[in-house]
Amino acid sequence: MNIDNKRLVSQQIIEDACEWTIMNGVAFRQADNTARHCPFSIAPMSIEREVYNHLLAVTPLITKLIHNVSEDHDFLQTSLSNMAKADPFFGLLMSRHQQLHGDAGNKLIAERKPLLLMRTDFMDDRQHGAKVIEFNGIAAGMGPFGQRAAEFHSFMKNQWPDTYNQWIEDSSAVPADNHGLEQLAYGIATTAKAIKTDFSDQGKPTFLMVVQKNEDNVYDQHLLEVELQKQGIRTVRRTFEQLSTQLSSGENKRLLLENVGAIDVVYLRAGYQYEDYFAPELNEPVCCHTLSQIRLFIEQHHVAVNATISQQLATSKTMQMLLTMMPESEYARWGLSLEEAKMVKSVLAEMKPINVETIKWFETEAIQNEWVLKNQGEGGGHCIFGQDIAEKLNHLAPEEYDAWALMQRLYPHERDTPTIAVRDGEQTMVDDLVSEIGLFTAYYKGKPVTEFEGYAGYLIRSKPASENEGGIHSGKGILDSLVLID
Repeated sequence: MNIDNKRLVSQQIIEDACEWTIMNGVAFRQADNTARHCPFSIAPMSIEREVYNHLLAVTPLITKLIHNVSEDHDFLQTSLSNMAKADPFFGLLMSRHQQLHGDAGNKLIAERKPLLLMRTDFMDDRQHGAKVIEFNGIAAGMGPFGQRAAEFHSFMKNQWPDTYNQWIEDSSAVPADNHGLEQLAYGIATTAKAIKTDFSDQGKPTFLMVVQKNEDNVYDQHLLEVELQKQGIRTVRRTFEQLSTQLSSGENKRLLLENVGAIDVVYLRAGYQYEDYFAPELNEPVCCHTLSQIRLFIEQHHVAVNATISQQLATSKTMQMLLTMMPESEYARWGLSLEEAKMVKSVLAEMKPINVETIKWFETEAIQNEWVLKNQGEGGGHCIFGQDIAEKLNHLAPEEYDAWALMQRLYPHERDTPTIAVRDGEQTMVDDLVSEIGLFTAYYKGKPVTEFEGYAGYLIRSKPASENEGGIHSGKGILDSLVLID
């Protein structure tokens, strides 16, 4: 609810908080090159320590599973072929994957080394416990913002303790450590140095971030770059369009960037949607051909890449559905023990494929508010809820079915006490806040590359329970952090 002329937190404190976020890079760039602070919560959310520890234990296992699935190229081709026919963008990705990993006779040689920087998003459902919402294997950003949110709440606790204690659920709760920015940078730096060593090169390792044109979420990206620079890494940024004329091959499959030199790590913060490959001035007969070929070119080189095309396929909604539906024993194919497989399955929410039978079941038997309909899209705006699902299902052509899936809808715990959300310098009291928990992991060639066995910090995004879209960037979400209760 909105506050009517009565400020529950003094304007001085709100201004202090907003200035802290801007000063520490927790911001979005505006069209006129000014910055606006990220929306944030004035105090953190609490989670039971047991739930949190379970997520810390299971998330690296999910990453291990996804890495091994992503390198099982025959499985990707056979299991996702129908989805690729139903979703044109994934059809494009699948054709590129086929060129790299398909029939031996005509395939290109994939020399790239997989660096899996992944964010696994959970909600702690009131009835079923913590469950996965989705895997994010490409452009899995905002780890830096996650760490900054924890630092912001520490600032509030120290600088404005009365306000902090007024809005926290349990004053005895202990902040959960969050080194997301430092650990993601550590994993990338470790990987970059390993590639550099492969070539016995001198000088600083070089990190290339592939970004969207006119991106507004640049400060999160720059925070990561600054941390990498502290760890001895040179950083550069380019769009796909720029790379189309600036990349070349060196000796021994070394990837070279014009006026920069050899590249050790390529990190894609773009490439998860058609628009990232669309270049109207090229006037292509086949949309997005030229810029999507850049990924093929990169992956033919001895360079660490996140996300590889196969990682993007392996973290698709359809793969999430297939892994959810298959028996635990089948996870042995990807190196998981039965005990590890059971842990992973314990956090996977039920999913169903879309077909004639499912549609009939949904219309006649399902409790419709217990499901959400998802397509393959990344980011906000790709989910359909409640009564809108039946209408959408009735309008889908059969050839579109495999691009969609039904997933058990999660209803997380609402925060016990109201909190203050701050957006554009204005405060609002929210009395039904729920949170989404994203855990980051970093694995290079299937092995953990952080100081915490692959774990690399967390991102909390909270939103009013009445809102469906919880993205910080594209929805009604606010940045948040975690405190632990026993």
